[in-house]
Amino acid sequence: MVAPEWYDKLDAASDDEEDMLDLAFGLTSTSRLGCQIIMKDELDGLVVTLPAATRNMMVDKK
Repeated sequence: MVAPEWYDKLDAASDDEEDMLDLAFGLTSTSRLGCQIIMKDELDGLVVTLPAATRNMMVDKK
């Protein structure tokens, strides 16, 4: 989860990212995939919170 005061400073999520977020554990209105956040000077000080658990699609397949 990205801190609300930082969320609007990020580039918009792509449709693919939105689809992946639908599968995420503990989804919030400011959730983003960390691998999709492109770091730049304007994001210096960015605050994020990692979920307490994750879903690993490679391990969790059943």
